[in-house]
Amino acid sequence: MEISHIIFDIVSSFAIVAILMPFLIGYLIRHKEGQSIREEGPKWHAKKSGTPTMGGLLVILATLITNIWVGLWQGQLDRSLLITTFVIVLYGCIGFIDDFIKVFKKRNLGLRAYQKALLQVIVGIIFLYVYNDDQLPMNFTIPGILSIDSVVIFVLFTLFWLVGFSNATNLTDGLDGLLGGLGTISYFTYGIISLNQNKPDLAIVCFSVVGALLAFLLYNHKPAKIFMGDVGSLALGAGLAAISILLGRYWSLLLIGLVYVIETASVMLQVFSFKVFHRRIFKMTPIHHHFEMMGWSEWKIDIVFWIFGAICSAIYLILFV
Repeated sequence: MEISHIIFDIVSSFAIVAILMPFLIGYLIRHKEGQSIREEGPKWHAKKSGTPTMGGLLVILATLITNIWVGLWQGQLDRSLLITTFVIVLYGCIGFIDDFIKVFKKRNLGLRAYQKALLQVIVGIIFLYVYNDDQLPMNFTIPGILSIDSVVIFVLFTLFWLVGFSNATNLTDGLDGLLGGLGTISYFTYGIISLNQNKPDLAIVCFSVVGALLAFLLYNHKPAKIFMGDVGSLALGAGLAAISILLGRYWSLLLIGLVYVIETASVMLQVFSFKVFHRRIFKMTPIHHHFEMMGWSEWKIDIVFWIFGAICSAIYLILFV
């Protein structure tokens, strides 16, 4: 895949989001459809209440359109590209339903946890069906430690990976621009890995998401004119999980996506500590709120987390690619 093709890929999705986003924001403002802010969140976030959400809808639309036309142009509209796009779009649909309930019923809670999890698993099963139909390897491995040729273990792990990382990116999406910047770094990294492994089909997906997120950041940086919503955050995490599996590098996501892992771990540790020891480890979770409570500005948290994410991705590229 030539550099010029990568540029076309990025520019295409960037242009779609950059051009259409003002119309989406205007529509949502006119219809007074905005985000409800958690009561248990930082008090200063209350001023964000009413900010339009579901901006991730255009990120997904731009990714879908770009994947199709660039895939056709490059002769790469194969099953790997299509199933990855399919996962991103369907996880986005789950998030859209969640956002729709929140926005139109004017409440902070959308789908119930079991409803969301069930839908995520169903999409994961469809992904696995296509994966198996392509006769891709279904053995579970921990490099240098073990390799288990078990379809059952691989299926359970894949479902856990898709659901886990879609929820991890969802938890990370709590500050203006935070997930947009981290997602750009993660997908750009997997784009490089895809090219290195001669997987231009997956590279197309990665770079189209990069372009869409860069345009989204124009409207989502602090002070955000629109939020990503679950429609975007769930889709981004699921897409990263699917790509890592299709590349045969699923463990790479623990380093490239280390920020998402830490965000999720902070919530789990907080809940465990409070239930068992009746005391909190962090001032507030996910951990980006802990730093807010310590007096860090949103911009400072964004920049520090982006740099940390970029360093983790660079380490992986240097050591393992």
